[in-house]
Amino acid sequence: MTDDPDDGTGAAGSGADAGDGRDADGESARPERHAATRVHATRGPKNSLQHWLEARSFFRVCLNYVAIVLARIAPSLRLKSWLLRRIGVTVGEGVSWGLEATPDVFWPELITVEDHAIVGYDATLLCHEFLQEEYRTGEVVVGERAMIGAGAIVLPGVEVGAGAQVAANSLVTEDVPPDTTVAGVPAEEV
Repeated sequence: MTDDPDDGTGAAGSGADAGDGRDADGESARPERHAATRVHATRGPKNSLQHWLEARSFFRVCLNYVAIVLARIAPSLRLKSWLLRRIGVTVGEGVSWGLEATPDVFWPELITVEDHAIVGYDATLLCHEFLQEEYRTGEVVVGERAMIGAGAIVLPGVEVGAGAQVAANSLVTEDVPPDTTVAGVPAEEV
């Protein structure tokens, strides 16, 4: 974890958002998804991406990358799912991966795509974010029969509920309730 008082549990800065990024007590408010992410502090003057070899094995990331590139261009939905399962993605029955859909290359094992969900063309499921002095990891869950539109990005710590729909080119920064449609940057219910 981190020596930071906000250990990634979401406790720091919790409360009602005053609309300016601060809660009622004037402290910095953080989006709900941060409660579902783990904070990993990095030391020194370099940004956290410069420390990626301390976070993940070079060979593991290379293997993940090769499998993801093959899955992105494979015409067979069964082959895509098979390749992604080999690197740790939990893929349910009947999942459809669009061409160029990209799961997280560093932590694919944090992704769960449940039965009959669709991850659209060029959509990205991220389980990490590298920041200046820390990086965060969090699970991404795409519920049963949920749909992620073309070009959408789902950030770490987000769950897209069963039957939910994410519009094309949306940025999903918070959980999406079941049977809800969201769109925009950041994605909001429509």
